Amino acid sequence: MNTLLEDIARVASIGVGATATMDLWLLLLQRLGVPTLNFAMIGRWVGHWGRGVFRHDAIATARPVRGELALGWLVHYATGIAFAGLLVGVVGMAWTESPTVTPALCIGLFTVLAPWLVMQPAMGAGIASAKTNSPGQNRARSLANHSIFGLGLYLAALLIAWISR
Repeated sequence: MNTLLEDIARVASIGVGATATMDLWLLLLQRLGVPTLNFAMIGRWVGHWGRGVFRHDAIATARPVRGELALGWLVHYATGIAFAGLLVGVVGMAWTESPTVTPALCIGLFTVLAPWLVMQPAMGAGIASAKTNSPGQNRARSLANHSIFGLGLYLAALLIAWISR
């Protein structure tokens, strides 16, 4: 296989692995009764882009979009892959062969800016959940989720490096 394709496959695999790690965390939280992300709302938000609507007062009250749950999951995993690409873009491809935890956790924490500054305001929740009933709890959950994602970047890279040897 071409080296570029191998690199792309490695980064994509790390992104999928990190996102799946976060999903396992969210599943655990859900089983413990903690409210978690509804990926249908992400799909609804993205689904309205084709109609030129990028911001909603409350995404839950916006008109549903056909296939919004599947679209939400697709966007969720594509974003995870993009964030893995960001990590490799910052630290270099060599990191994937000998991963360390610090850069992965730093990027994981950095990625919390996407929901805080883009998604939540566009979906009607305000910057960093400011317009929700419990912004502090929501911010803490976002930080925890993205920390787990960062840990997932490291663990996925470690697994893929081990398999590649």
